[in-house]
Amino acid sequence: MTHDISRRTFGIGAGALAAGGLVRPAFAAPSGSVVVGTWGGDYQNLQQQNIADPIMKPMGVEVVYDPANDTVRKTKLMAERRLPRGSLDVVALTASGSYEMFQNGATEELDEARLPNLKHVQQALRTKYSAPHIYTGRVILYNPKLIKTKPTSYADLWSPENAGKVGVIDIQYQTTIESAAMIAGGSMTNYEPGKEKLLELKKMGVKVYPTNEAMAQALKTEEVGICIMWQARGLMWQRAGIPIEIVLPKEGVVLYISDMSVPKNARNKEAAYAYINAMLEPPPQTAFAEQMGMAPTVDNAGLPAALATKVLFPPEVQKALIVQDQAYLAKNDPQLQEWWNKVFKA
Repeated sequence: MTHDISRRTFGIGAGALAAGGLVRPAFAAPSGSVVVGTWGGDYQNLQQQNIADPIMKPMGVEVVYDPANDTVRKTKLMAERRLPRGSLDVVALTASGSYEMFQNGATEELDEARLPNLKHVQQALRTKYSAPHIYTGRVILYNPKLIKTKPTSYADLWSPENAGKVGVIDIQYQTTIESAAMIAGGSMTNYEPGKEKLLELKKMGVKVYPTNEAMAQALKTEEVGICIMWQARGLMWQRAGIPIEIVLPKEGVVLYISDMSVPKNARNKEAAYAYINAMLEPPPQTAFAEQMGMAPTVDNAGLPAALATKVLFPPEVQKALIVQDQAYLAKNDPQLQEWWNKVFKA
């Protein structure tokens, strides 16, 4: 299931624009502190350097980070959703996490009037409940020294000549099953065929690593020669000297989107909207492209040509980027994870 990225919309703004002809009240200027629930490490540091310090601080807004993984953030949102005031003002999640939290009533439909920079965001990346911060796509990474035939498809991970050289990542169970399904007759709404396909890979000696970082080390030491990964990670690993090449699978490139949402009970919504609008400014967008290899979600980032060539997909690929079906994932993720842990990893 592919979608034309230049035309598809997710219906954002329907509520915000319903009173399009009316005069909107002026919003209070942001002030005080804003608590941003986000991933730590480089992601948090780049937010501090490119959003908090140069944009929010001059507004008089102090940015406080609450770093954790997205599971912890989702648990906190759900635990606090009935409180009059929660502990988070902005929450960073993957696209599936944003969908889940909105469906569970923890986050609000965005007020587009408070996000003027949203007009620059690619339509197919937008939803009514989240603003896309950065994105990349799923690709194949391989070491030409170990993988003699250049791969073109996910199916090449199953090639007999690559037996024992393939690695998969435990925390990416969902997308790994999805990739297998894409070459086994499945779709974005049916991952089931991927299970049997992965059992074939298991018999061929696939190696399972707990994290992305563990996979990077395995590629560096040449313990593994080929894997499925996000393009942004591949670019970072290349820059770190890991001997890999990046291939776009002929099955299509599936999107990974990092979102920002506003909890319904955020205590400082003025500052929350100001923060999200600031993250869509060209300088922060460019900084994340430079440092993390992630593509900007806005059309006015103005990336240098050399950087754009690396982080953006070719026009023909961009028009056919594949969007995951969040309703399917929300319903099926528990059983997919259970199968991965109890059958594939057993």
